[in-house]
Amino acid sequence: MSVILEARNLVRDYHIPGGLIKKAKTVHALKGVSFSVEQGKTLAIVGESGCGKSTLGRILTLIDPATSGELLIEGKKIDISKGDMTPEMRRKVQIVFQNPYGSLNPRQKIGDILMEPLVINTDTPADERRDRAMTMLKKVGLTELHFNRYPHMFSGGQRQRIAIARALMLNPKLLVLDEPVSALDLSVQAQVLNLLADLQDELKLTYVFISHDLSVVRYIADDVMVMYFGEAVEYGSRDEVFADPKHSYTKTLFAATPRADVESIKARLAKKKQAA
Repeated sequence: MSVILEARNLVRDYHIPGGLIKKAKTVHALKGVSFSVEQGKTLAIVGESGCGKSTLGRILTLIDPATSGELLIEGKKIDISKGDMTPEMRRKVQIVFQNPYGSLNPRQKIGDILMEPLVINTDTPADERRDRAMTMLKKVGLTELHFNRYPHMFSGGQRQRIAIARALMLNPKLLVLDEPVSALDLSVQAQVLNLLADLQDELKLTYVFISHDLSVVRYIADDVMVMYFGEAVEYGSRDEVFADPKHSYTKTLFAATPRADVESIKARLAKKKQAA
């Protein structure tokens, strides 16, 4: 398969100015991260808060600039020094954020939210924009009745479906999904994950899936990259990483994952019934 995304030695430093008491310092958020993602595959980026996952996602979508390194989309080198998404890049790469309500304009109707990327980045006629928005609503499990409603009129899961629909309006090749289900209930998480899997199959999408939830990662990922203090400490196929983690941090991360002791729970429930 062809490689859609390739990152080479990405570095991101933040310079924090000093004051009367504290000295100026440099925070190394990314320390030379490299990876690639093939077309139609999902790379999951995992790690605890502050490890650089979201910083990496913002660089991949040119929301933030990189200090150094190279980024290639479909083999073409992208200028990552400015943090400025060009119309061409918007048509290739889109991002879905953790909080769908925060990323949707509360004053816009859903139809306008979906059509806006076409207005800004293309010369698509108005009738076609509306038709494409209606089609995308159906693809994410909503209906034409939702076209003229506002974001506050939807549940969290529905708002995330709308955010996904908006990201797909320009027919991108790559979606960066930054904790897209972590704010949702478990049952709704499963629905959105299944939707993402279906859309990937139908549209041949490539995903970079950022998450701290290993159960979600195990379900959706083809490959896994584990990050720790700005570095990629482990990188391999999902089955390899989960079955035989090599790095000590990966082992610690997996060991810290909560697991339900089903037998113990059953025993406690049985005792309660007996006592009653």
